[in-house]
Amino acid sequence: MLLQSSPQWFITLIGKLYAKSNHYLLSWLFLRGLALIYFAAFTSMAVQIEGLIGDNGILPIQSRLQEIAAIYPDRQFSVFPTLFWLDASDQALKLVCLAGMASSVLLLLAVFERLALILCYGLYLSIAVAGQDFTAFQWDVFLLEAGFLGIFLTWGSGFIVFLYRLLCARFMFMGGVVKMASGDPSWANLTALNYHYLTQPLPSPLAYYAYYLPHWFNRLCVAGVLVIELVIPFFVFLPRRFRLVAAWSFIALQLSIILTGNYNFFNLLTILLCLFLFDDADVESRLPVRLVVAIARKKASPGPLAHTCAAVWMGLVLLTCAVHIWISQVRQMPVAPLTALVRMTSAFSLVNNYGPFAVMTTERNEIIVQGSNDGAHWQTYQFKYKPVNLDQKLGWNIPHQPRLDWQMWFAAMARPEADSWFARFMSKLQQGSPQVLALLGNNDFAEKPPLYLRALLYRYFYTTPEQRAATGQIWRREYLGIYWPPPTED
Repeated sequence: MLLQSSPQWFITLIGKLYAKSNHYLLSWLFLRGLALIYFAAFTSMAVQIEGLIGDNGILPIQSRLQEIAAIYPDRQFSVFPTLFWLDASDQALKLVCLAGMASSVLLLLAVFERLALILCYGLYLSIAVAGQDFTAFQWDVFLLEAGFLGIFLTWGSGFIVFLYRLLCARFMFMGGVVKMASGDPSWANLTALNYHYLTQPLPSPLAYYAYYLPHWFNRLCVAGVLVIELVIPFFVFLPRRFRLVAAWSFIALQLSIILTGNYNFFNLLTILLCLFLFDDADVESRLPVRLVVAIARKKASPGPLAHTCAAVWMGLVLLTCAVHIWISQVRQMPVAPLTALVRMTSAFSLVNNYGPFAVMTTERNEIIVQGSNDGAHWQTYQFKYKPVNLDQKLGWNIPHQPRLDWQMWFAAMARPEADSWFARFMSKLQQGSPQVLALLGNNDFAEKPPLYLRALLYRYFYTTPEQRAATGQIWRREYLGIYWPPPTED
């Protein structure tokens, strides 16, 4: 491979560009922002983790651990790296979230920074692994990769600044690559935004109005997205003026997504990474003088060991990225050592593949869950965020991610399976699990669970501005049929 055949000249070149550069202000700002994102992520999980993977949750982690232990008795931690091997009780789930929040505060206050970063990474890795279907999102591994690099950043080596720039460029570029590689015609013919504002999981209040923008304007925006994702990432590795173009282009794209959708901390983390596309001189004059002086006093002075460790890790990251590309092109695993490297970095979310929004959903289906005690009169379960009622308002819930609401969006795009998380969700409703019911917006069966449960499938549309003005309703819908229980096969 190219990286294997000539890595030394490349690492030497990067060292000349980055090793002696001043990025201590940017690093300090980045770690404070990372602390806030970690805090938001841990807090978001703390209020829902028991209902998702607790003892009485939808996908109990205890059961999953037993399955992994039976399949991989000798390497269960390397396959499923989580602290919940020690204790997977509901108290332990909450404790890990609370410990993560406390570690985030330490990082925010710059107290025991490196220890706080290690704790944040290890604790969130435990949650992301244990969350199963509910944490199978690119932004979870995105946070872990960015957070792990932060541990090296405290040593002050400029090599890590390069890796952060590479991460930012990789994330953006792969977003464009998967759109083109998917063969989805809505990206090829620039019509993706004709659907996106309606069909995304949790639209914001502005998404309704964006949906009715002129088609020519939406096409222009899609073209802009593709340019930003496929061309601009290369600017990251060019001189300063090009990097500034890349930074503001990425920031503008992420802000537009924030305005029209709810993607928890994903866009905020991407914007935070853009800090490394600037130089300290770009931010120094915008910070209070006392703060600049205080940060300078704590500036790390990286020695040979710090640079060596950072350079070795950079080489491993570049090698892993090269192997990922090789696998995607050749469609087979490489030699054993490289396969082991990919599996290790993947298991611990150290170097990841990205590519959000590869295929655009063109229709919005919603699952409506109902309960009844007589089989004739049905009460609808409300969700906290996902559309149910036709007059349900749109809102913002950033940086919180309601994991159940998101999974309901995915479930509506496919037929249910007998052993799916949705089947277990319906079972927990039948049992009246308090932890699962806490994830919902209401409970008309507070005294006891309903005798009967069903789920209906509807296709949702935005009302026209005229209809909304007349009725006050944002949504209209058409009935598609019974979603649950699924029809039996003859």
